[in-house]
Amino acid sequence: MDIKTATALRRLRLVSAPEAVSFLLLLVCSVLKRTTDFNAVPVMGAVHGVLFVLYVIFWADAWNRARWSAGTGILYFVLSVLPTGGFFAERKLRRESEDAVIASRARRDGVVGSS
Repeated sequence: MDIKTATALRRLRLVSAPEAVSFLLLLVCSVLKRTTDFNAVPVMGAVHGVLFVLYVIFWADAWNRARWSAGTGILYFVLSVLPTGGFFAERKLRRESEDAVIASRARRDGVVGSS
């Protein structure tokens, strides 16, 4: 894995959990708006919107650079629209990057072929 691919995956991983948290907070704010006089939906909506747009931009870059299959790319997008999906995406991306580091070290040390 080259440095640009690793960076793209890291950016996507780093925005996944905050995007999921903002989605959950937006849902809580929506309920509070309906049940109390507290209305933080405009603020949380804007925060979540920015994080979601960043997620989609980073997702597209990661899909392009990592050359994921259509199924993997779609999975990461679907995870972005589920309330807790960002947490699963972050965990899966962390494992993927750790596996890439292990494979890179193994190739460097001559344990496996570089093909």
